[in-house]
Amino acid sequence: MPDRVRVKIDERELELSNLDKVLYPDAGFTKGEVIDYYARVATVILPHLVGRPLTRIRFPNGVHQPSFFEKNAPAGTPAWVRRQRLPVPGSTMNRETLDYIVVDDRPTLVWLANLAAIELHTPQWRLVDGQAGEPDLLVADLDPGPGAGLAECSLVAVAARHRFEMDGLRPFAKTSGKKGMQIVCRLPGGRTSDEVAEYAREVAEDLERALPKLVTSRMTKSLRPGKVFFDWSQNAAAKTTVSPYSLRAAPRPTVSAPFTWEEIEGGRVRPLSPGEVLARIDEHGDLLGPLVDPSR
Repeated sequence: MPDRVRVKIDERELELSNLDKVLYPDAGFTKGEVIDYYARVATVILPHLVGRPLTRIRFPNGVHQPSFFEKNAPAGTPAWVRRQRLPVPGSTMNRETLDYIVVDDRPTLVWLANLAAIELHTPQWRLVDGQAGEPDLLVADLDPGPGAGLAECSLVAVAARHRFEMDGLRPFAKTSGKKGMQIVCRLPGGRTSDEVAEYAREVAEDLERALPKLVTSRMTKSLRPGKVFFDWSQNAAAKTTVSPYSLRAAPRPTVSAPFTWEEIEGGRVRPLSPGEVLARIDEHGDLLGPLVDPSR
């Protein structure tokens, strides 16, 4: 295959490069296949990305080689790619602002995939008039400690579901694409990120008291063997979480994928490949659709 190929994606012309380059050596999964996945999953991933400043993790030489986080728009970013300048308090690079990429269309998604931006991470808020808006999502990150895994995460997820429902929220669950899970709830307006984080901490502590042998609300490593850390801090305004349907950098390509509560209660949660996720979308559509469309 030629080193560079010009393609047309939704009226935009893009130049793609090194499509045969293997990014997942254990599976022989190439950059061309990464691009193909993101192009095909665009219809369901875009509603979760639109309006959110994006942090990428890029793996230019594959998942077994060094990666880097990227928030700022890189040199050579096309003029048609949406950018938003935002403050970055506490920047390790002493920058007061960064020009974030905002993925509002499929060409931007494909362009990023061509840069080996394998993982896509977003905050729990969208932009409003060029500034950070109120959080519209609550996220609980379920991170299993040594000796725990997706089975234990599923048990905690079911308990968290009932706890959130008691407060009138409608929770959904997805895998992280690695060893954990996330519970996500759509929020009504009127709360700050700090208030949402504080509420999530209260839920974490309630679950810790109810299930002390299974849940910890604290990050302390010595408390985590055999337990699931209920990470409430992902709701801070500066934090990001892996986006639904994002690929993950594991030895083999996996996806942060939603599961039904029936599957979770039945112990049928497992890592899913890009092909499996696309097949599930064909069958079920976006299981997380109500997070972006409350009428569903």
